Amino acid sequence: MKANGNNANIVIIDDEADLCELLEYNLSKAGFNVTTFLDTKRVEQFLEEESCDILIVDRNLGGIEGSKFVSSLRAKGYNEPVIFLTAKNSSKEKLEGFESGGDDYITKPFELDELIARITALLKRYKKESQIYKFKEITLNLTTQEVKINKTSLELTKLEFALLLEFVKNKNILLSRDELLGNVWQNDMANEKTVNIAIKRLRAKLGDAGEYIKSVRGEGYKLC
Repeated sequence: MKANGNNANIVIIDDEADLCELLEYNLSKAGFNVTTFLDTKRVEQFLEEESCDILIVDRNLGGIEGSKFVSSLRAKGYNEPVIFLTAKNSSKEKLEGFESGGDDYITKPFELDELIARITALLKRYKKESQIYKFKEITLNLTTQEVKINKTSLELTKLEFALLLEFVKNKNILLSRDELLGNVWQNDMANEKTVNIAIKRLRAKLGDAGEYIKSVRGEGYKLC
């Protein structure tokens, strides 16, 4: 098995604990960051708060059928690629998977090398098509320079977009004003007051979601 070292974040939902453990071990060995779930109960909250580059979903899940879960995610604006990994292998079932929002469909039993190859190919294709960053209900599309809160588009200036992107890329990490000045402004005329004013305006435009940008007294700001 060839390691690719791309550090992509993969989320797996499968009710077979042994399979989750096997996939986590082998995909981690191949260079991926892997998080597994045995059901869908905590997945949506995780996807709102953490980065996920590919979601791998079994269709035979307790509580909700896998394709229905993916369909509900798509309806809520979740755009990251999805691979179904399932024992459901009829042509009709495969079609259902793609119609629900799946990007690829692999049937069990499967070869690990093929799964890794499919993941790598899908990541490459997706990266070319668009670059999307998410934090909770906030979505930034680098390709279109569009920001959405849930499904509502916001009008941000280029500076505000760059500032929000810096926060989303570094979610849960404290950023000093000097770091924000260096990474976002790159302008000798800007200063700490400039940062404070820009963040105040950005918070206002984000509405309730602006509360995610926390001020840490004397240190800087954190998106959390």
